[in-house]
This record gives sequence, structure tokens and C-alpha cells, in this order.
Amino acid sequence: MSGDTPPEPDRIAGAPHPRETAVLYGQDRAQADFVDAFASGRLHSGWLITGPRGVGKATLAWKIATFLLTDPQVGLFGDPTLAVDPDHPEARLVQSGAHPRLSVIRRQLDDKGEKLRAEITVDAVRGLKKFFHLSATDGGRRVVIVDAADELNRNAANAILKELEEPPARTTLLLIAHQPSRLLPTIRSRCRELRCQRLGADDLQRALAQAGHHVDHAESLAALAAGSAGDAIRLLQHDGLALYAEIVRTFEGLPRLNRQAALKLAEACVGRGAETRFGMTLDLIDLFLARTARAGLMGAPATQGAPGEARLLSRLAPDDRAARAWAQLQQDLTDRSRHGRAVNLDPASLILDMVFKIEETAQGVAAA
Repeated sequence: MSGDTPPEPDRIAGAPHPRETAVLYGQDRAQADFVDAFASGRLHSGWLITGPRGVGKATLAWKIATFLLTDPQVGLFGDPTLAVDPDHPEARLVQSGAHPRLSVIRRQLDDKGEKLRAEITVDAVRGLKKFFHLSATDGGRRVVIVDAADELNRNAANAILKELEEPPARTTLLLIAHQPSRLLPTIRSRCRELRCQRLGADDLQRALAQAGHHVDHAESLAALAAGSAGDAIRLLQHDGLALYAEIVRTFEGLPRLNRQAALKLAEACVGRGAETRFGMTLDLIDLFLARTARAGLMGAPATQGAPGEARLLSRLAPDDRAARAWAQLQQDLTDRSRHGRAVNLDPASLILDMVFKIEETAQGVAAA
């Protein structure tokens, strides 16, 4: 195994692992729905936890797992909650990652042990047979977390489906899905859904503070992260606010492009160690286009992602006709970006090509 240890696939850099997150903010409804099902004796064997990335889906799954593994009882003092004493022996086992009745299915390392696989293979799911056999000895509840079910390849998805069709007794499967539409319809039909929402501004700030992040430009961060603590942390970790401000400055002269600024933006994505910058630039250009299209339908955003953004978006997308043009461009450039990365196109060339398409669209909107 070479170099650095690959990151855990279910952990956001700069944040605690979901099993270590003390408080889940902004998802009271989802928690209440699960607790209600448990208290009323309607505990499904399969649960699909859905919602945007970075809003707490994995944290919810781990809290449910911890709750179930402490074998809670519905007593005389009201319905249970997901709150568990962190010093409870079962809770401590979960936090250590060593609970014998909890299995976590996620992407594994490749054959060289150097990189994470792009998908969850059937080998990761086959281990469930052994897990169910060994964990049945003490008769307690068993929990399986799949993070994320979107990443299951077809064989792995079919293996999970079989477990959902014939679940072992006292077993709960928690499937986390960022894009549930990508799952087999038969998997979706055999699960009850828990929908996690985007975080409000206050909950977002609390979640960031809990993760140890101090925010100087809270409004801009909230605007760009769109209620995702995970996205907010990524922006903070990689100086995303400054990069978005640079993108806005690059386009502020449209329909006439600032060529020098565009070249600087592209060249910053080239070279050793620039992969993160390249990916962030693509993501933020996509976000800029989405916000431009939305401005054509709903008006300038109430909160700017960068100085001068609202004025720029109002000018680029003054009406719904312009909104349609920008929405179509966003789709086209998303496809172009995906293809360019797949064939390892030169980052600078890809960025410049996208920037020139933006200039072309701005000129078309202005001339119409």
C-alpha cells in the first residue's frame, strides 16, 4: 500500500465521522417518523434514508443503529427518542466501529489497496451471510448500514434486494441514498423512506460549529451550500468562497468575456496537486449557471454568493427566456464536464471551453 491512507468513503474531510457526530441538526421530522414507527410496532426491516448530500443522512443512520442496538423498550414514561447515553456499553461499541451486531457496507479499496473503488461490489455484500450467522448467537437486534446505496453495482444491488425480500429476524437495513431514482424500483418498494431536508441557516451554523468550523462569511456560505453542511465544509476546506468570487469577477463583463481572468482561472487547475481545485472549479461553474437560470425565473438571489453576484445575474438572466437558455447550457456543460473528466481531457482546455460557451450564451441572450 502506497502513500497516504485513503479516506473513509463515508466521511467528509474536515468533519467528524457520522458515528462520532453528537447532535443531528435539522432532521427532527425524520427522527420523529422513525421513533413513531418503532413505538407503534411498525418497524420496517428496510429503511431508505434520502435527501441531498451533506444534510445528515449518514448521521441519522448511525443514530438509528445506536438506538436499535441498545435494545430500547417502549415503557410507561412516553415514547422513546433516538437519544442514547454515549456511555452506554452498546453505544461505545458503535462509536468504536467494533459492534458485533452492526455491519457497514461501503466502497472498498481496489486490488492494489491504494484507492477506493468507484462502486460497491457484490463482494462487500456477500459478507452479510457470515455476519447474520455470527451475530445471531446472542439474539439481539442486528443493523446493516449501506452508505451509499447509489454506489451499489448491479450485482451488489441484487444481493441487497435478496436480503430485503427475506430479512433475517430482528434485522434492520438502513440504506442511504443521495439519488434514490438510481436504485432498483424493487429496492425502493421494499423500504420505507425517511426524507432528510436541507438545513436552515441556523441549523447549518450549529452543524458547522459542532464540526469545529468558524465562519466569517456566513451568508455567502449558506447561499452557496444551499442547506448542506457537507458542501459548506468542502467550500471552507478548499477556499471555495474565494474561488466563487473569482468566477463571478471573471464573468462580470459578460457578454464580453475578460480573457485574462478566464485564462488565469483555467491555468490554476493545471499541475500537480491541482485536482481538487479543478473539481471545485467545475462544481462552482455549475452552481453559477444554476443560480443564473434561477434568477431568470425568480429574480436576483436575496443572498449573494460573492460581491456583485446579484447585479450580474439580474443582467445575464432578465426573464424566463434567458432562464431557459442558461438551464440548457448548464445541462450541456454538465455532460461536457463528465465526458472531459472521463477521457482525462486537459483541465485548462476543458475550463476554457466551458467559459467560452458561457460567453457565447451571454451574447445570444443579449442579442435576442
